Amino acid sequence: MGHAVSDFKPANIAVLTVSDTRTEENDTSGQYFVDQLKEAGHNLADKKIVIDDKYKIRAIVSQWIADEGVQVVMITGGTGFTSRDSTPEALVPLFDKQVEGFGELFRQVSYEEIGTSTIQSRAIAGFANHTVVFATPGSTGACKTAWTKIIKQQLDASHRPCNFMPHLSV
Repeated sequence: MGHAVSDFKPANIAVLTVSDTRTEENDTSGQYFVDQLKEAGHNLADKKIVIDDKYKIRAIVSQWIADEGVQVVMITGGTGFTSRDSTPEALVPLFDKQVEGFGELFRQVSYEEIGTSTIQSRAIAGFANHTVVFATPGSTGACKTAWTKIIKQQLDASHRPCNFMPHLSV
């Protein structure tokens, strides 16, 4: 007996830009995520910009994962190797389970676009309190790659053979 195909269900998504220099006026990566999630039929739950400080990142993400009205957190920035890049370090202690395949797949599809430079990405994802958290590099191109090749399908309840929607708080 086959599984019934689920209809699309909108998720409530919060977007966080991690940057020491971005403002609402020049945050092209965070705005890309906002535009795409709305175009796909999801709801923007919140949007913030925070400096690259692991405790400030962790504080905002902690609030969102504790909020029953937020099912997905999408983060752009802070995933590189500079001394200021601390998004993965901020997130890992919060995760109940890490989604290792996200970073692996992101680097694989990114390799097709930027070659070996993709190894400098520490893209990461995980679940915390029935909320899925995706962290991507800060470039708008990286956000586009992550959204179009991975995240959009995983947030679509009709995507087969499986997607993340059954695992999220509703």
